[in-house]
Amino acid sequence: MGQIDRREFLEELIASQINGKVALQDDVYTKYANKHLPGLYKTTSYLSPYTGTWSDVQVRHLLRRTMFGVKDADIQSLSGLSMSAAVDYLLNNIPAAPTPPLNNYTSATYTDPTGVALGATWVGAAYGDGTVNSKRNSSYKSWWFGVMLNQNLSILEKMVFFWHNHFSTQTSVIGDARMCYNHNVLLRANALGNFKTLVKLITTDPAMLLYLNGYQNTKTHPDENYGRELQELFTVSKYNTPNYTEADVQTASKVLTGWRINNTTLTSYFDPTQHDTTDKTFSSFYSNTTISGLTGASGANETNTMIDMIFANGAAAHYICQKLYIFFIYYDIGADIEANVISQLASIMIANNYEIKPVLQALLKSDHFFDPNNMGCYIKTPLDFLVGTYRTFNINLPGSFDVVKTYNVWNYLRGYGANLGLDLGDPPNVAGWSPFYESPDFYEIWINSSTLPLRMEFTDMMAAGGFTAGTGTAINIDYLLFTKNFNNAGDPDLLVDYYATTLLGIDISIDEHNSLKSILLSGQTTNAYWTSAWDAYIANPNTANTNIVKTRLSSFLTTLLRLPEHQLC
Repeated sequence: MGQIDRREFLEELIASQINGKVALQDDVYTKYANKHLPGLYKTTSYLSPYTGTWSDVQVRHLLRRTMFGVKDADIQSLSGLSMSAAVDYLLNNIPAAPTPPLNNYTSATYTDPTGVALGATWVGAAYGDGTVNSKRNSSYKSWWFGVMLNQNLSILEKMVFFWHNHFSTQTSVIGDARMCYNHNVLLRANALGNFKTLVKLITTDPAMLLYLNGYQNTKTHPDENYGRELQELFTVSKYNTPNYTEADVQTASKVLTGWRINNTTLTSYFDPTQHDTTDKTFSSFYSNTTISGLTGASGANETNTMIDMIFANGAAAHYICQKLYIFFIYYDIGADIEANVISQLASIMIANNYEIKPVLQALLKSDHFFDPNNMGCYIKTPLDFLVGTYRTFNINLPGSFDVVKTYNVWNYLRGYGANLGLDLGDPPNVAGWSPFYESPDFYEIWINSSTLPLRMEFTDMMAAGGFTAGTGTAINIDYLLFTKNFNNAGDPDLLVDYYATTLLGIDISIDEHNSLKSILLSGQTTNAYWTSAWDAYIANPNTANTNIVKTRLSSFLTTLLRLPEHQLC
């Protein structure tokens, strides 16, 4: 689609969401309020390998979709590679497992009842009680946000989040923070591995057994919860015609009877005395397959046999490729995309025995991925918005921060994400966050009359005094340092272009460019009004010279980050 169409689309969306109640950016959010949403032009490029231009434009697009935020250093690292090598690097540069979450909650008035000291990890400690697990869950979620903030040049963190949304669990339901952390470790270790293997591991994962009541599933009282979600949400989906039946849900539940949790070792085990040993026959959707009932410890093997049966159908490959497409490309999937992209990706997955990496390689190296129509059409998730702001501006915590102060900052940002509609670790339900699946709005759900002002309040704050989160130190954007790192900062036209390219999902119009430049020129019309001020600051950064450029840059950055284009990636 053309840039003006995408811009109009977002502006109309924002106008419809705030409904004229909030004046956020002159009249840009209301000028399209009475027009019909134009929709988006469709791309006609598919999975053939991309052979076009490989410049900063394409590198930024690749990084925006595969990471949370884009650093100049990331661009420099990938620009020296070919497109194919850059994608391979992101897929293969898997960092070592991060240091586990730490006790950040011991204070003068509270001590961990299991003896975990301040600054030590609690992941191998005893359960304790509900109070300490509530604190540990907060520690875990803050830690995870910190891992995202400090991610390496890799697709890994995006994929860990993808699987967290797909195999949705809630810390608030699981309760045991150690299980929540171990579940994260499982996702992290298999995020770029084999989909079928991951489903098998998830099925007997203690956190999932607890979350979807699998540990209560017995031969006398089968619990259908996981047997249903395994098919509806995790593998074949509810969208096939024909599809699995209600009887298949009941039969799957019988196969899964007997799995239990050892709360001491935090592992799962199989209890043959609780397993249904009868033969289980599935519907024609699964080729009328019968899984022979097994006794004793062998009964555990029925679970893997059933999952192999589910994957033999082929619907699981199509479904997960649809979800990957929505996550990395766009949510509008017409018949042409189904036939020429999704089905082709599913074939690649099946041919590679459900390995995930070959699918991502085909998608991320394709004409389709780099088609301009698929750039800047994705509304940022709260994670892209918050983590992206932090990483793009190279915000770093002081080295003097202890574990309490560090986790306070991470927790502040995590809490802000919850206010924006994404509470990391606690999706709203087993289906995950609705912007990834709820038709017809999808990503547009991220933007509403509550979350849009909060997004702008955040960037306003970060471009000004920032936040302290009880640390006594302001965490904000050092826009003077960020600007000095640009070699041509004295040229206002080039500076506006640099900031716009760095921060906005699509190019701005000439009018927007000139409006932003006018802020740097303090309302004047000659470029020298900025150039002379900047050169004076560089030559002599005294209080007067510093304040002149700080005032203009702060206003410039605040305005830029309020543009509709900043909500796109």
